[in-house]
Amino acid sequence: MRVRDLLAPGAPRLRLLAAEDELDRQVSGVMTTDLHDPGRYLHGGELVLTGMLWRTGPADSERFVRTIVAGGAVALAAGEAEVGPVPEDLVEACRRHRMPLLAVPDDIAFGTVTEFVGRQVSADRAADLSALVDRHRLLVSAAGGGGLDAVLDLLGGDLDLDCWVLTPTGAVIAGPADRLPAADRDQLVRAHLAAQRQRRRPPHRARLAVGPYSLLPAPVAPETQAPLADWVLVVAGDVTEWTGKRQQLAENLARLVAAERHRRDEGRRLRRRLADEVLTLLQRDADPAEISRTLYASSAMAARYESPEPGPQTPDGSWLVLSAEGTGLPEGAVRAILEEALNGTTDRALVAGAGTGAVVVMPALESAVPAETLRELLAPLDAGLGSEGRITLGVSAPASEAGGLRGALEEARHARRIAAARVGRVCVAGPEELASHVLLLAAVPDEVRRAFRSRLLDTVIAYDIEHQADLVRTLEAFLRSDGSWTRCAAQLHVHVNTLRYRIGRIEELTGRDLSRLEDRVDFYLALELA
Repeated sequence: MRVRDLLAPGAPRLRLLAAEDELDRQVSGVMTTDLHDPGRYLHGGELVLTGMLWRTGPADSERFVRTIVAGGAVALAAGEAEVGPVPEDLVEACRRHRMPLLAVPDDIAFGTVTEFVGRQVSADRAADLSALVDRHRLLVSAAGGGGLDAVLDLLGGDLDLDCWVLTPTGAVIAGPADRLPAADRDQLVRAHLAAQRQRRRPPHRARLAVGPYSLLPAPVAPETQAPLADWVLVVAGDVTEWTGKRQQLAENLARLVAAERHRRDEGRRLRRRLADEVLTLLQRDADPAEISRTLYASSAMAARYESPEPGPQTPDGSWLVLSAEGTGLPEGAVRAILEEALNGTTDRALVAGAGTGAVVVMPALESAVPAETLRELLAPLDAGLGSEGRITLGVSAPASEAGGLRGALEEARHARRIAAARVGRVCVAGPEELASHVLLLAAVPDEVRRAFRSRLLDTVIAYDIEHQADLVRTLEAFLRSDGSWTRCAAQLHVHVNTLRYRIGRIEELTGRDLSRLEDRVDFYLALELA
């Protein structure tokens, strides 16, 4: 039973005094006490009945409520027969600790309340035992028939329980997507990934504006070692407050989700072999006709699962190539991560594994993933990457035919090197950046870039620190203004003479002349590297 059942018609005439938002808590039993410290006798889930004989002053209320909260009690019922109306200090203490407080009138015996709770809890347990058998049978049959959506529909109709299965990037695998907005999904998967990274024991919990949610991982076979690719079961409510039987139901559901994921991965084996074959063909610069045949086979396989009409679809059209690399991640992890991330975008992506990296070949039609979209798609993974973990990814321009995929692969790899030169846990670069100086900077070894930046900027940075000056920002503004004194002074809100003094100081410190194009280019590149 729930705390709110104590206020329903047919229940003893109790009055609610505090914590009206906590009435969905599960009551497992009753404890009657007037001990000053009853916490050691509580097991969790109890309604505490008290005559308040422990109270000698306002401070006792805070101590008593704190004790029963620590012991796991779910509600407090205070009798008014012995000491009169419930004092305001006890009401305030219960509000502070979010403990539902009920007043028991002087004409209602504690035995009446205890008997009522006992009948309700016994009925609930009997119903749970019989219903669990039926639900288990229905869950198994639903999983074999309509997949996870059928299972979650069953739970929603049978138990009024909202559940979802999400990828680590927040895509909905199963469940009512319209009842969980994208912003909420993003917050939930980030909380889940952060808890996994900190190795907290599940179920993980997150609280949104609409209430609490429980997050249960559904890991696939342990040899994958890719928690950033595992699905997560999201359950509305806090399962830690459920009865043991209901918690077992949630755990069984998580195992069922993991089994469905494993079944789906088994079905991907052939597609993975085709992806590896395409990568091998590209790496040895094979005949475009041979590459096209393999792409045709993958399109035919995807059409089999996507379309109710039999027959393959030709791989005509443009293709994108993505090149990815993982740092601080086990081999195979990046491949699994991209398979899950792209699953909600296109079912035609071929994801090939290459040690700690991966290569993706995918249609560049409506399902294409430009760099910015991909960056947003992978952003939630940042919460699950440790201090040493990184994912860098480069995206090619579309290749109009199979013969252009070899060049697209090289383009994607160059773009990935640009992404790797950036700061951040998840970095993506696209083909539009390959025609800029950024590509040249990415190709320069780290130690050379550091030395170049240091020679030009270290003295200026040191001067700013010592004199609380603003020379670096002035230099950036001057270059953005194309060397225009008036535009730069207006942008910085300083007089032109002040600007001339600052630029002169930069030239003195560095030995460079900012009227020369060559020196301006050097400073611009150094600031880009910084």
